Amino acid sequence: MPAGLIALALGGFGIGLTEFVIMGLLPEVAADFRVTEASAGWFISGYALSVTVGALLVTAAVTRLPRKPVLIGLLVLFIAGNFLSAIADSYAAMMIGRIIAALCHGAFFGIGSVVAASLVPAHKKAGAIAIMFTGLTAANVLGVPFGTLLGQNFGWRSTFWAITGIGVVALIGIALMVPKAGTEPAKGLRSELGAFKSGQVWLSILVTILGFGGMFGAFTYIAFTLTEVSGFESGAVPWLLVLFGGGLFVGNFLGGKAADKALDKSLVVILAGLVVVLVFFALTASNSIATLVSLALMGGFGFATVPGLQMRVMHFASTAPTLASGGNIGAFNLGNALGAWLGGVTITAGLGYTSPIWAGAAITVAALLVMLAAAAAAKRGGAGSPAVAHDVERELREATVA
Repeated sequence: MPAGLIALALGGFGIGLTEFVIMGLLPEVAADFRVTEASAGWFISGYALSVTVGALLVTAAVTRLPRKPVLIGLLVLFIAGNFLSAIADSYAAMMIGRIIAALCHGAFFGIGSVVAASLVPAHKKAGAIAIMFTGLTAANVLGVPFGTLLGQNFGWRSTFWAITGIGVVALIGIALMVPKAGTEPAKGLRSELGAFKSGQVWLSILVTILGFGGMFGAFTYIAFTLTEVSGFESGAVPWLLVLFGGGLFVGNFLGGKAADKALDKSLVVILAGLVVVLVFFALTASNSIATLVSLALMGGFGFATVPGLQMRVMHFASTAPTLASGGNIGAFNLGNALGAWLGGVTITAGLGYTSPIWAGAAITVAALLVMLAAAAAAKRGGAGSPAVAHDVERELREATVA
């Protein structure tokens, strides 16, 4: 395994921790700033919206710069944002820190995906992307529980100081371990924007929004499902989420392997599996044992799509993959917002705490239908795709050295 992939994964770990650990620390943060938990919740929503904006705008702004220095600069931004969060003396200062940290998120994973793919042979590219995203899954498995524990025992600021330190280590790792080869700048913004002429790029992004939206529709309100339907104590929720995070970790790894063997087929199978898991979960949520199984499988199937969808966007973006790759990272966060909104609508409508899971299943069905249409169009060479008859290895090699 190239050492550069480890450094990229560590950066992903820090960024994932920044995004998710705040969920477990909202009560402490809200109390410190004397705001309601709903107001504190904007530290989550504001972050997600900033990721979506930054994924396109920041990536577009740096598209003509060499990728390795850009990754280092993005981590400087990440460190600065978390440092501001750690020392914030007001709600507004904390929000500014969150926004600054979020702006690097989409560009880091978007550009990092291209760099990760450039470090390995063509037949291992999805696996390399999966390794980079392993940092994000590890943040859920290990980082969030221990980050929450650290914040609860030593103050929530200690968690952000720790994240700042992780950012420094990741920056040093990328500076030392990521080679310059394969990190040359893209051809220019016009070329990068040209990638969006491909209908397959847009179809892939739509699958990303709907597929991730389906999982997050169920996951956003999972604490209510676990306590009000499954009968678990609230104190057990953080440790149950470790099970979900373990599913993310395994799913990410296996999804990358599957995508390297059969990209579109693997995505169709994974999305179909996620639909089955969500329906099973909704029907059996009152059974604690079945819930444990569903949590692990939901994380596994939900995140198994990530390396494949990221690779698919890069593939159909042809020789200008950087901006499209960053845009797809923004699409994941749009999916998060869509799923959370629709799940909230169902609860507000009085449909109960399993209704977000049903909503997630419905969104995932839509993702599966779009994926089937995209795969069929790719076989015909339609939907604005590049010449699909071209050798996949050649196209991906061109994309990663552009």
